[in-house]
Amino acid sequence: MQPLIEIEQGVVRLPEWRMAQPVDFVLAEGENIAIVGDNGSGKSMFVDIITGCHPLLGDQPRYNFGTGAGHYVSDNIKLITFADSYGENNDSTYYLQQRWNQCEIDKETPTVAQALENACPQSGRDATWQDRLYKMFDIERLLDKYIILLSSGELRKLQMAKALLSRPRVLIIDNPFIGLDAEAREQLRGLLAQLCAERALQIILVLSQRGDIPDFISHVVEVKGMTVGKKMPREEFCASQDAVLANCFGDVSEKVASLPADTGHRPLPDEIVSMKGVSIKYGDRTILDRLDWTVRNGEKWTVTGRNGSGKSTLMSLVCADNPQSYACDISLFGKRRGSGESIWEIKRHIGYVSPEMHRAYKKNIPAAYIVASGLKETVGLYARPSAEELAKCKWWMDVFGLEGKEETPFLKLSSGEQRLVLLARAFVKDPDLLILDEPLHGLDDTNRQRVKAIMEAFCSRKDKTLVMISHFQEEFPACIDHSLTLKRKI
Repeated sequence: MQPLIEIEQGVVRLPEWRMAQPVDFVLAEGENIAIVGDNGSGKSMFVDIITGCHPLLGDQPRYNFGTGAGHYVSDNIKLITFADSYGENNDSTYYLQQRWNQCEIDKETPTVAQALENACPQSGRDATWQDRLYKMFDIERLLDKYIILLSSGELRKLQMAKALLSRPRVLIIDNPFIGLDAEAREQLRGLLAQLCAERALQIILVLSQRGDIPDFISHVVEVKGMTVGKKMPREEFCASQDAVLANCFGDVSEKVASLPADTGHRPLPDEIVSMKGVSIKYGDRTILDRLDWTVRNGEKWTVTGRNGSGKSTLMSLVCADNPQSYACDISLFGKRRGSGESIWEIKRHIGYVSPEMHRAYKKNIPAAYIVASGLKETVGLYARPSAEELAKCKWWMDVFGLEGKEETPFLKLSSGEQRLVLLARAFVKDPDLLILDEPLHGLDDTNRQRVKAIMEAFCSRKDKTLVMISHFQEEFPACIDHSLTLKRKI
């Protein structure tokens, strides 16, 4: 079969972007490939070589997209990365509360319709293809919405639609199913499988979870220890994998479960969160409509619902990131919102991680300082932590499998490693209330099991309350005892 992409003994010129061994890779016509590997194994660096982001020593990648193809590699290969699920252009001016502050949206911020127009003008579109994509991703209802107001799942759908509108020859997607609700995941699998069958598109999926490999994938390449393995048929690769990942985090669970209680802590009230008749609107859009919700001390909740149903908005109210929270009947830890407490007093008892937080963290400071910012409740760190605080940060980084990463700049870590750092940040102050919004995004199988074990152990302690959001039922820990399902408003 005709090769579309060939790399032979590829070595990146800049040493900091090199793999451990020279890269050999061929994508032949008709093949659809999954690149699998653990967090930090080198998957993203391998993709950068495939797309020609980094010049190589010697021969460059060879591309043969056939007659009628665009002149540039970027015309024929579209890449959707994990970071894209947090925003349009990884804007460095984005701040954590911006999504909830509609009055501060810059006039140059595009709507969904404008973002799609910029990606592929109407004059160059196939109307039938556009209708098909818009229906599959439920885009029509979002066209007049500013992209900054989209949920992480809605942003993911926008990125998919933008990439597919231009009809690329090869589509590379980093963890395509994260952030999508169950219905959207099934629709995406079906669409990609159909496109592959029609030979209109070839797919490369970058996956942290080996169980996510769809049936339309023909071959698998495993990346391990910064080394690219040989391409092998999907059936052969799947047969070589262990069916069950053994639970090997007993020591970690014991360390977390045995943490001493804070003896100087004030007694907690029975009601940790109380909301009565809470409604949130943005323009003509109703996100939450007269919601009543009470979370009591020690309860473990799941919050579920389709993309755009208001899950993250609900969490922004609890954490006082949403200015509309002060106009609602909300009490936290027995104190009515707006009764004089500062935002820092609210956050002092809460550990929080979310896609919005991941997007907001563009601070290229040592990973240990990111964790330490959880003790100060800041995005970034503006006061040097003490030796005692750094020791606590290192303890939690070790628990989350980040030994030796304390001095690594945050933006040099893989997206999965960044998520582990932000999780350590949420746990570092031993909070009374944990709010975990899609905490397992982008984590490999081993780290997902690690984090679930940590959650279970942490929540087994007295007076610990959990609220967790996920689109994947298997991600919820066994300690869950309550659930809330939100329905999207039309």
